[in-house]
This record gives sequence, structure tokens and C-alpha cells, in this order.
Amino acid sequence: MKKTASLSLFIGLVVSIAALYLAFRQVPISDLTAYLKSINYLWIIPTILLALGGFMLRIYRWQLILKASQPVGFWQAFHPLMIGFMLNCILPGRVGEVARPIILFQKEHVPFSTGLATVAAERTFDAVILLMLFAWMLTVVQIDPVMEIHFGGYVLNKTLLINAATGITRLCLLLLVAIVLVALESTRSWINHLFLKIPKLFFFTSLAFQDVIYRRFSLVLVRFTLSFSKGFLLLREPGKMAACFALSFLIWGLNVLSYYTMTLGAPGVHLSFAELTVVMVIVCLFISIPSVPGFWGIWEAGGVFALALFGVSAKDAAGFTLANHAVQMLPVIVVGMGSAVITGVNIWQVSRQIGGEVSAIRKSGD
Repeated sequence: MKKTASLSLFIGLVVSIAALYLAFRQVPISDLTAYLKSINYLWIIPTILLALGGFMLRIYRWQLILKASQPVGFWQAFHPLMIGFMLNCILPGRVGEVARPIILFQKEHVPFSTGLATVAAERTFDAVILLMLFAWMLTVVQIDPVMEIHFGGYVLNKTLLINAATGITRLCLLLLVAIVLVALESTRSWINHLFLKIPKLFFFTSLAFQDVIYRRFSLVLVRFTLSFSKGFLLLREPGKMAACFALSFLIWGLNVLSYYTMTLGAPGVHLSFAELTVVMVIVCLFISIPSVPGFWGIWEAGGVFALALFGVSAKDAAGFTLANHAVQMLPVIVVGMGSAVITGVNIWQVSRQIGGEVSAIRKSGD
């Protein structure tokens, strides 16, 4: 047993080092080091604590969403969430969102489709808050239509910003429609009825073949839909819905506050809480654009664009944004790696499952 534990620890440490390399290989270390030397390090501590505090609230919010279908303890939610966000930092495509329900299934036997639904619900709360903040931003900040920022190979402007917000809006509406269709028993029954009728489309084939389609396709979809719907049972509890929205506002408020405390020790960047809210919203919208793992480059470009709106020089904006990016992400990577080591989660195996084994987990878990 000790030998196995030691081997798991060794593998976890090797993967941790490799992941940190993948996360920071795109960072111009000399620029980051120079600006970090000019920052008052005392303000980095509250920045990290506030950023991690936001994740603690995310864990509690996810617990509330899960509680409606299958309650889990704090640490049982903590580890999958932190590992998932860590994977978002080191791998492309936000694969951490799928990793969370995979790990939850492996460790807590929560059906994959149910876990996936709770993640979708949680991210919908975030998207709604972000869009509300974006709508507020448009009323208080005038962005010059011809303003462009060239940084790190990106060209950012007002049109791209609005397009990113439009894309998130469409995704949010799609998620809301899907949630309503699957969560309501009447519409879910109608959808399942259609699934069960699929074998009839192959009327020209043998009854044996139609039976295979029924068992391996129609019934699987029906079970998946039923299990997926359990992740949205929160809709039946208005009180918990309101609590999740309140937690979402607090989460985003702590994010802005972490930006604010970072500026208190950063030279050349002196903005109000409201102005930093605008900066955070713009950065979040721009990093929704597909980019390299960890959002390196697009995060910096968005930060320079946003800070330019408030008269911050390009040099100070680039240095601050790069430093803030590292300070915001490094604790998430470290804590996520620690969770992987503690729980014995093989990150490489999980990443492979995301790519090729999700359907197998879904069938066995549902």
C-alpha cells in the first residue's frame, strides 16, 4: 500500500511540474520578472487570498446545485472543481468543465450526465452575471469604434468585444432553452418519446436491427436525458436559485476586489473599483475567444485594451496585466495540482477520457 501511495505521489509531482511548464512556457519571463520587482509584494497576498476566496464560494455554489440531485461534501466538491479549473489553465478548449463531472463520477459515483448538467447550470449563472455587467459597462463607458490594440499578435477593438459578448449571449440562451426543455417533465417526456421512435425510422431494416437501435441508442439517450435532468432539480427550489445568484454576484465581486488590491501595489495603475470592474469584464469577454492554454496573450491583449480606456500607458498596462494574470492563475494551478495528488487523480488519464471515453462513462454511470 505504501509503495502504491509513493508511486502515486511521484507521478503526481511529475505531472505537476510538467503542467506548470505547459502553463508558463508562453510567458515572457523577463518582462514578468521586471514588473514583479516593481510591485509591492504585500498586496499580492490579499490578491491571492481574494482570488481563492472566490473559488471557495464557487465550491459552495456548486454544492447547492448538486444538493438538489445528489449531495456531496465540501472536499468532495472542492477537489474536482479545483482540478477542473487547473486543467482550464494548462489545456486548451476549457476541458476542465468536462473533467469535473468525470472526476465526480470516479470519486463520488455521481452520474456523469448529472454532474455535467450541474456544471452547465453553474456556468450559466456566471454567463448571466457577466452579460449583466457588460450591459452596465456599455452605459458607463464610451469605447471609440476606431480604437484598436495590437498586442501579442492580436488586434482587439470594439467590434470584436461586442462579437464576443454576442457569442456568450447566444450560448447562454441555448443553455437556458436546453435546461428548460430537459428539466420540465412534460417537454422531457416529449423528447424521450421522440428518442424511442428513432428505431421506426429504420422500417426498411430487420426487426433485430431495429431492436439494436432501440437498446443501444434510444434507451441510452432516454437514460442520459433523465440523468441530465437531475442536475437541474435546483429549478424547483426558488430559494436556492436566489442563493446561487447571490453567490454569483459575490464571486464576481471578489474577482474585481482581487484586481483592485493588485493595483494598490502596482505602479502606473490607479483605477476605481467600478473602472476595474470594466477591465475585468473586458478581459473575461476576450478570453472567451479560442486561444492558447491559460489564455496567455489574449488575456494580456484584453487587459491592455481595457486599461487604455482609462489612460493607462501601454507599458504599465502590459506589465500589470501580465503580472496580474500570473498571480490570478498560479494559485489555481498549485491548488489544483495538490488536489490531484491528494485524490490520486491521474490528470493524463482524465484528459484522455475527455477526448475519447466520455460516452463510455456516460453509459456506465447512467
